[in-house]
Amino acid sequence: MKLCFNQATTIGNSTLEKDLELCEKHGYDLIEIRLDKLREYLAIHTIADLKAFFQSSRLKPFAFNALEWVNFRTPADWETLMQGLDLFCEVGKEISCDRVVIVPTPDVGNKTIAEIKASSLEAIKAIDSRARANGWPMKLAFEFVGYPNLCVNTFGQAYDIVEAANMDNVGIVLDCFHFHAMGSRFEDLERAAKDKIYILHIDDCEDLPVGAARDEHRLWPGDGAIDLPRIFQILKDKGYDEMASVELFRPEYYEMPAEDTIRIAKEKSVKVLSPYWQIG
Repeated sequence: MKLCFNQATTIGNSTLEKDLELCEKHGYDLIEIRLDKLREYLAIHTIADLKAFFQSSRLKPFAFNALEWVNFRTPADWETLMQGLDLFCEVGKEISCDRVVIVPTPDVGNKTIAEIKASSLEAIKAIDSRARANGWPMKLAFEFVGYPNLCVNTFGQAYDIVEAANMDNVGIVLDCFHFHAMGSRFEDLERAAKDKIYILHIDDCEDLPVGAARDEHRLWPGDGAIDLPRIFQILKDKGYDEMASVELFRPEYYEMPAEDTIRIAKEKSVKVLSPYWQIG
């Protein structure tokens, strides 16, 4: 099992350049590159600089994170979103990163489940088409978000969309926090195909009622109320062993020095994962 770092964990206290340096220092295998941090990096560096880092480092890129709010967009908003995809494709060609997270939209009003599914499938196909037009076909990792106001907010709903897409390059993001936050069903995870789980986000959460948790309630893996052992055992039984990416948004973690955040995140992640997989 490869250990990955999601840059959301240091949104407030680091940069892409610093995250790369510290993740390399502390022995991570992979990194998910955030769009905002990538744009900041490219304001003072080149894509060639980023490529050179990965060529000389143990750390490798795994995915770009993220294309957000893909449902029910106006044409102008959609084009802005696609400019982010264009950048991911341009950079991805050079650093050999061909996976992107795509996220459904909040606050869509009284749209039905059928309408949301149709909109999601339309967005998935349009994103795939744009990436192919850029000459860099992407693996599209569809991420449900466990808040009541998100139009796709459970594992089962998201997996139904992934199955309906019926595309070799479309899978799901399993974020343990989002799985827990809206009470996703373990039965839905048990029936999911291993090869459709494109990204595993690990984290934990304060003990709150279904629908009440938000990103700021995330905790270090192992420090909260999520049934991580059950999730991990289901994945292990499937034969899943590709990667796990620690993703935290807790404000107090942003107040820590970035190196402490990255070091502790690794220590906590290895502790919860090692009973199930060999790490690295």
